[in-house]
Amino acid sequence: MNDAGQRRYGPLGRALVIIPTYNEAENIEPIITRVRAAVPEADILVADDNSPDGTGKIADEFAVGDSQVHVLHRKGKEGLGAAYLAGFRWGMDHGYGVLVEMDADGSHRPEELPRLLTALKGADLVLGSRWVPGGRVVNWPKYREFLSRGGSTYSRVLLGVPIRDVTGGYRAFRRETLEGLGLQDVASQGYCFQVDLARRAVAAGYHVVEVPITFVEREAGDSKMSRDIVVEALWRVTAWGLQTRANRVLGRKRP
Repeated sequence: MNDAGQRRYGPLGRALVIIPTYNEAENIEPIITRVRAAVPEADILVADDNSPDGTGKIADEFAVGDSQVHVLHRKGKEGLGAAYLAGFRWGMDHGYGVLVEMDADGSHRPEELPRLLTALKGADLVLGSRWVPGGRVVNWPKYREFLSRGGSTYSRVLLGVPIRDVTGGYRAFRRETLEGLGLQDVASQGYCFQVDLARRAVAAGYHVVEVPITFVEREAGDSKMSRDIVVEALWRVTAWGLQTRANRVLGRKRP
């Protein structure tokens, strides 16, 4: 257990923005450009799952002309969680002190990243949150908002985590936080991956801060949301909730 409340936070170190991609050819150029403008001191890692539409090749062209842009080519589509885990390993192997999760479609606005990084100076993990005061979504149909709010509420109540936006994927981690989460045991994907990391951070005693963001629905490309992702999140969160209650009865502290 980490006594985050008494920790004296040190320098953040170099930041790496990890952008997982699969068929994001229309979005990868603008998102890289915006990240470089918003946080010019940060590096970018595009973790591409062998996109058939040539996303990886476009990212390679950026990397040739910009030493702060890197590309991790993966064998195929293995899911969001696997892509982020590969990106985390790459970033930690290359000495980064801060690792950021960001979608490729522009829904996570790079212009808000400086506020997340500022908040990380006094936290172990910062979440860009749609469901705290000041947060909002733009151009979402009502069913998507209901699904996201409902998923976060269900996860928060069942798992007992004091986080309003448990499923959100715009996050900034300290390296030390990721090292303490037991990433080798993480097998979840999609929204469920985000819930898994959040519950692990809370259970380990890390100081988690939510910063309000404006989430903008993608304008180009196809959403990766699917029925399978929703079903996985439902059964995994339910199983974790039952496990959490059993652990409390038995006096265990870890998830």
